[in-house]
Amino acid sequence: MKIDPREIAEIASAQPGAPRMDMYAGIHKAMRAFMADTLLGLGRMDVDDDLEFAQASERVMQLLDFCRSHLHHENAFVHRAMDARAPGASAAVEAEHAEHEQAIAALSASIVHLQACARVARPAAAQALYRQLALFVAHNFEHMHQEETVHNDVLWTHYSDEELMGVHDALVASIPAAEMMVVVRWLVPFMAPAERVAMLADMRQHAPAPAFASVLNTVQPHLTQAEWGKLMRGLGMAPAPGLVH
Repeated sequence: MKIDPREIAEIASAQPGAPRMDMYAGIHKAMRAFMADTLLGLGRMDVDDDLEFAQASERVMQLLDFCRSHLHHENAFVHRAMDARAPGASAAVEAEHAEHEQAIAALSASIVHLQACARVARPAAAQALYRQLALFVAHNFEHMHQEETVHNDVLWTHYSDEELMGVHDALVASIPAAEMMVVVRWLVPFMAPAERVAMLADMRQHAPAPAFASVLNTVQPHLTQAEWGKLMRGLGMAPAPGLVH
């Protein structure tokens, strides 16, 4: 898929006048950030530094686990909602999800091979994995665009925002706590400031205080000082130089 100015203008003009409930917006920012950061880290990995080599390899495994879980969440909640009111609407992307499962399995096998290969073979194996992951990321970026446009059109046509919020909340409630902290780590730092404040203000209102403090502690190291200050002001909290306790 090639993005040219005309296509960008068509995408912009197709957006609704008033913002609708967009289940993809936040999580896809997290996915893009996690994928890009992992790919860049793999590309600059020092294969002769055993600790760095192990950490970069494990990061790719963590990304793949996250991607696999994300596919399952979308299949179980979003695609089910689409097909309930527009039968077959998710078929094309669900087929791509099956392809992504296969790609994840292939990447996992490549990581196992890289971790087990002789030191002299690491550079070639690492480069092969890097290229394989780059293609996976590229396909996922196109895939997410399809969901954000075509799938949202289906959802917005057949569901009210209140109904979509119900689907979203059920999906979020199904995510285990450990996985949710991974989501928070990659989602909150890469949101726009207003989005960040809105999400955390809602979380502050509904989550136990220790859980909310844990979220702030997780995201603070990944925000600039200016971003952290904006967040604290937006939440009506006094900025602190250290982590939240």
